[in-house]
Amino acid sequence: MTVQDETTVESGILLTDAAAAKVKALLEQEGREDLALRVAVQPGGCSGLRYQLFFDERSLDGDVLKDFDGVKVVTDRMSAPYLGGATVDFVDTIEKQGFTIDNPNATGSCACGDSFS
Repeated sequence: MTVQDETTVESGILLTDAAAAKVKALLEQEGREDLALRVAVQPGGCSGLRYQLFFDERSLDGDVLKDFDGVKVVTDRMSAPYLGGATVDFVDTIEKQGFTIDNPNATGSCACGDSFS
């Protein structure tokens, strides 16, 4: 890995192989290859900020785009500083199924794990 690659990894959002595979499967079900997974941070939740993950066909001014083995992940310029180094994963266990975000920038979170500060 070069120094430039290390900087890019540290400054951007990461998508695990499991999450990328799930996103690909969902896009195949939709029959859409033009969509990207948008990861955003919005005000709200009991801790102050909450995550939003959704498929988006839009391209907004200042978007940060990363490609993970053909899966496009987009973050808007306002959310990017909150998500630098964050990892999006997909878990499928008896206890829990869904996307999770491990964010080193979060100083606290709510009991349900849907929001952070």
